[in-house]
Amino acid sequence: MNTFPKVLITIGILCIVIGGVWMLIGRFIPIGKLPGDILIKRENSTFYFPIMTSIVISVVLSLLFFIIGRFR
Repeated sequence: MNTFPKVLITIGILCIVIGGVWMLIGRFIPIGKLPGDILIKRENSTFYFPIMTSIVISVVLSLLFFIIGRFR
């Protein structure tokens, strides 16, 4: 068996796990509804751009990868 299907299966399982954790954390911490996120509601459409959420996730992941890199 090639490694590519294994990689795709691993990525899929990882996405499912991250989604489940996100749903559990979302009940207690309002990720995705932070001040600074842009939400425009019109009669027939809604536009949502999570600027602050993206910045927070970027900072957290950068710190996490920095810490992991220091111990390698």
